[in-house]
Amino acid sequence: MPTNRDRTPTAEMKQRYGEITMLDFPQFVKDTFPGVRRMDIFSGLFGDVTDPTMYMTSAEGGGGGAGFDPMSPSGRRWLDQMANTLVKTGTKVQHISNNAPFGLADFGSPEADTRRKAGVAMAKRWLEGCAVLGVHSMRMNSPQALGPSVRPNAIPRSADGYPRNLDLIPLMDAAIESYKEMADFGGDLGIKVTFENHWGLAADPMNLRIMVDTINHPYCDVTPDFCNWEHEYMLFNGLKALAPYSTSNVHAKYWDRWGDKNDVQRSVRIMLAGGFKGTFALEYEAGPLNGVEGAKYLYKEVLAALTTPTPVT
Repeated sequence: MPTNRDRTPTAEMKQRYGEITMLDFPQFVKDTFPGVRRMDIFSGLFGDVTDPTMYMTSAEGGGGGAGFDPMSPSGRRWLDQMANTLVKTGTKVQHISNNAPFGLADFGSPEADTRRKAGVAMAKRWLEGCAVLGVHSMRMNSPQALGPSVRPNAIPRSADGYPRNLDLIPLMDAAIESYKEMADFGGDLGIKVTFENHWGLAADPMNLRIMVDTINHPYCDVTPDFCNWEHEYMLFNGLKALAPYSTSNVHAKYWDRWGDKNDVQRSVRIMLAGGFKGTFALEYEAGPLNGVEGAKYLYKEVLAALTTPTPVT
């Protein structure tokens, strides 16, 4: 998966690897990663940037900003092209990491509720687009990652003087309502909608477990990321907490913010021990390698963990 933290200059990457679009990516995957036929692709790379009719304005998107419109006539033609490419290359899109839906935990005013409903409507358009590609699951991720990027903490504000987190509950209520509606819609299409531990409410794996348990829908679960944590004790314990809630896709990530504590093989084995049977997407967030060579490194690490299972702690 591409990220916005690759420190290698774009010109150097183009000179070394050439330049591709999303329509070229399936063949690139086949050529670069032997045996890999399933992909996790990012919503921000959909469409042809030279064709503005494929993209919504902020007003058209309900205030969520401009972005690819999967169900516009030109957007649908692009999806059909991608679907044909998948058939020709014998590849599949397992998962879409989607940043387009917005305001999924907004609450507290008519304007906020309107934003939230518009974000859910955006997600439904994307789910319809997913059906064209035969996608298995899609992460819904509002720009503020389900509320503020740093979730509210408990403070002693109650009448009895004990700590309470009064600000967290309405955020969770709104997110649960959004995901229930999206899961119903996605379920009718056979597509799971997922939470990722992507800051805000989702930074705490217990919040994710609570929301998934409350939603209680076969088409709603979690797609954990190995590195999106607030502190190092979550690197492995967070995955242990989420593995039983994950069935579709995981971001097998390396990110140098964690240094040598970022043990990819151990993380893979934790997911396997927790019963995970989905796919491991290769995401090299940042480090000494560029994105392509980093993904190749992750490919070897994931394969090593899959082929040499050992007890995990």
